[in-house]
Amino acid sequence: MEKIESDSLAIDRKARARMPSLDISHRAVSQRVCDFDDICIPLSPEEAMFEAARCVHCPDPAPCVEACPTHNDIPSAMWLIEQGEFLEAAKLYRQTSSLPEICGRVCPQEQLCQGSCSHIKSHASVLTGPLEAYVTCYERRTVGVKVPVGEKTGKKVAIIGAGPAGLACTEQLLQKGHDVTVIEAKPAPGGLLIYGIPPFKIPKEIVFCRVGDLEEAGAKFSLNTTVGKDITIDDLFSQGFEAVFIGVGSNVDAPMEVPGEDLPGVYKATEFLARSNVDMELLPKEWRSRPEIGKKVVVIGGGDTASDCLRTALRLGADEVTCLYRRTIKEMPGGVKDRELALEEGAHYQFLTQPVKFIANEEGHLAQIECIKMQLGEPDAKGRRKPVPIEGSNFIVEADTAILALGYWPDPIIGDTTPNLQTQKYGLIIADHETGATTRAGVFAGGDDVTGPDLVVTAMVAGRKAAVSIDNYLQSK
Repeated sequence: MEKIESDSLAIDRKARARMPSLDISHRAVSQRVCDFDDICIPLSPEEAMFEAARCVHCPDPAPCVEACPTHNDIPSAMWLIEQGEFLEAAKLYRQTSSLPEICGRVCPQEQLCQGSCSHIKSHASVLTGPLEAYVTCYERRTVGVKVPVGEKTGKKVAIIGAGPAGLACTEQLLQKGHDVTVIEAKPAPGGLLIYGIPPFKIPKEIVFCRVGDLEEAGAKFSLNTTVGKDITIDDLFSQGFEAVFIGVGSNVDAPMEVPGEDLPGVYKATEFLARSNVDMELLPKEWRSRPEIGKKVVVIGGGDTASDCLRTALRLGADEVTCLYRRTIKEMPGGVKDRELALEEGAHYQFLTQPVKFIANEEGHLAQIECIKMQLGEPDAKGRRKPVPIEGSNFIVEADTAILALGYWPDPIIGDTTPNLQTQKYGLIIADHETGATTRAGVFAGGDDVTGPDLVVTAMVAGRKAAVSIDNYLQSK
């Protein structure tokens, strides 16, 4: 769809720029910290149309389109929403995104499309993410969502991992007519979207509905199956699969490597989040109980996962929840939006603080964390100032529970069990970032298992790109 432009639109750009943003309404803090339900109050049709009308339709290339990893045609979508053409807007998003109802909710829009909006210089940017989620969910409620299926090719493809990259690759391959089987280690598909991101950010039903779309289109899901342990990639080729896509992400919690890290009361973020907000029957057997937390909870880390853990601990009934971070707020990698919500809900932040030891009480359970104060030194390789310990500044933080949200590493098991599949530091798979091709013929990879921890949307884009390459590979055969 070509971007709509007119003389009248050019004339009223200044008027549009002066329109105030509606902003997103949230349930009252006193209500939302009592449950894991969605915190957002849905837009009304009139509100969606009003907010979309704030778009000034920048000349091509529009900054929001350039900043979007999927390059959604956001200005045209805003025009359609303004006119009340919600279904047409949803169709437009689905041309370039496999998970628009999900990305519209979990993308850090303030760093991407919304952060590039021309409005940001004078007023609040247009709420592009919430509008994307609104129209695609409206579509599902009113007419349903169907994945178009191509003419059958008879070619079989195995997708390893049912997270954003794997689901996106599956959706694209189904449209090419290929037979797709998704192999997932967990009891349910969705990956990070189910087991990592809490439902107060994205209700799990939204993810399951999208998985249901793929199942209706013919995708098969093989759950509770770990590739590299229960089955190998060589086994998959022996079973008749002609291509394999690896989209398992980076889901091994990075260790802290300090004394006392294995004490009762010290959790890794992945386990803590999954056990806190996933239905018991969807959890691995060893995780089928809710985490026991005390009154004082400490979360260590500065990314989005740390914010999720802070907000989860508050919902589990902790009286005092504090984030310890070794740099300052300026260096925190997590999204500003999530951090502001955590503060609003009662979390505290303590900066320039580095834990060095976990200390047990007489019963052997975590009771204290020995920390040291930090100061910022010279920038590191990524440009962030390196935290340097201040000698002799050790102090104690009281804590009943500690949650380590320090980042993630990939699981090396697939690389270790797949001949001719080359990996690099930490077990990341070496793959072409445009095609997903690996060093093993017929094997493609994309998402966090190639790049390291990144965004849902970038993993989705990687899955879509790999699907194009897989289709070309299969046709060449």
